[in-house]
Amino acid sequence: MRVEPLTCHIGAELVGLSLRDAAYDDALFAEVRAALLKHRVLFLRDQAISRQDHVAFARRFGELEDHPVAPSHPEAPGLVQIYKDPASPIDRYENAWHTDATWREAPPMGCVLRCVECPPVGGDTMWANMVVAYEKLPAHVKTLIAGLKARHSIEASFGAAMPEEKRHALRAQYPDAEHPVVRTHPETGEKILFVNGFTTHFTNFHTAANVRFGQDYNPGMQQLLAYLVSQAFVPEYQVRWRWRPNSMAIWDNRSTQHYAVMDYPPCHRKMERAGIVGDRPY
Repeated sequence: MRVEPLTCHIGAELVGLSLRDAAYDDALFAEVRAALLKHRVLFLRDQAISRQDHVAFARRFGELEDHPVAPSHPEAPGLVQIYKDPASPIDRYENAWHTDATWREAPPMGCVLRCVECPPVGGDTMWANMVVAYEKLPAHVKTLIAGLKARHSIEASFGAAMPEEKRHALRAQYPDAEHPVVRTHPETGEKILFVNGFTTHFTNFHTAANVRFGQDYNPGMQQLLAYLVSQAFVPEYQVRWRWRPNSMAIWDNRSTQHYAVMDYPPCHRKMERAGIVGDRPY
């Protein structure tokens, strides 16, 4: 196995490796895990593996989780089907920069994604290194956000297009989660900027230290949140991956954000993702 970095800050391609082998070989899996912690997202080509092998590899990291909106494959529980149909107006919408499922109390620690079908051009996915995004913040911003917490909502994202009753039922099942704005990586100890497209507002911003008058509260909070969310947009923190059938990506969901580029209608894109249960951010 060769590890070939793709950018200075994030991403590496694993060459000469089958994830089928890594699923059942302890030493090989340990190499992959070490590379993931270092490069944050790993890419592989030509992985014509079965869905069962896909699941078996992902389970080496931990238990898998289902998704409340996207279905799992009937042959492989835990393997979520992200199938985009150009005939569907809903499926023509993709996403914002985000960390997967931060609306959970314990968001996934990582994901393993395989391309089943993709357009000949377009449909790339981008990832951003949120450790570097935090490190590069001005010192006064780091001071301002130290100790801040924020809410993350599935109702305001996936639920927004649902009828009101379904949206409220979704929120009842998955109440908004509160996470630190700066989380600590549980394995490396690194500080991570942890706000994204699922984040709605800070929960402890309205204090005498931050607000002179009530009029300051909403614009002050929202402008700061928008600034922090926009750090994922910086090209120097990013890597971009062009998909081909049987290409795969493995990413550390704790320290990255990603964005699936929606520039390929009227073509189809079919992806299958194993999300690995994580821990509560601190």
